[in-house]
Amino acid sequence: MKALIVSLFLLGSAPPALAPDALSAPPVSDDSPTSWACTVDTLREGKECVFESEATPGAPSSEQDAANRKLLKDISRALCTETVSNAREGVSDATLISMCEKRYLAAADRCGLGGNVSIVDSKGRFAATARTCYRGLSTVLQEAQLMATVAAPCCECAARRGCPGTGDRCYADVSQQQTSPATLACLSERCEDVCSVVLPSTSTSPTARERAGGASRSGSASL
Repeated sequence: MKALIVSLFLLGSAPPALAPDALSAPPVSDDSPTSWACTVDTLREGKECVFESEATPGAPSSEQDAANRKLLKDISRALCTETVSNAREGVSDATLISMCEKRYLAAADRCGLGGNVSIVDSKGRFAATARTCYRGLSTVLQEAQLMATVAAPCCECAARRGCPGTGDRCYADVSQQQTSPATLACLSERCEDVCSVVLPSTSTSPTARERAGGASRSGSASL
């Protein structure tokens, strides 16, 4: 009981006195990037983000323009390699990485921003004027992830089995379901197990197994 009375007394006691100048002290801001800031990490991970950089545009500079492009190109290999490797659970794919890098470099070549501002500030945040550039690079990485997840196993089989339309074209066509009829027929016949999911249209044409089964049933009926 005594302990309870002491606890209630402490809870009801007045709060400690504040220093006289505590309320008049100037506010202290934290300018470090938040978890929502658009950075290379959010670009790599495909996360939604906010353009927090407060970099102020200045006079156009060819040196700054070149520096912006170079900064993004220098990380192209790392971003594409990580994107493909993560999508394939650690399995590398030289063809797909090369495709990703070519598309990424083409997108980065339009990211100079006219040299008006550094594309990434000292805290690693993308400039607000880099929205279009950032989205273009993000789209390239997302497409590479889709191709690595959806198209790679099918296209690897297609190359091994001698189907037409392999290489770079296969990755793009399969992921967008724009495969030519000749390639589609080959994939359906020779790579049914790994391509059936990514090529739903193959279900409308008879597979090799179905044709064999049909022949057997036809032969049995003739007897």
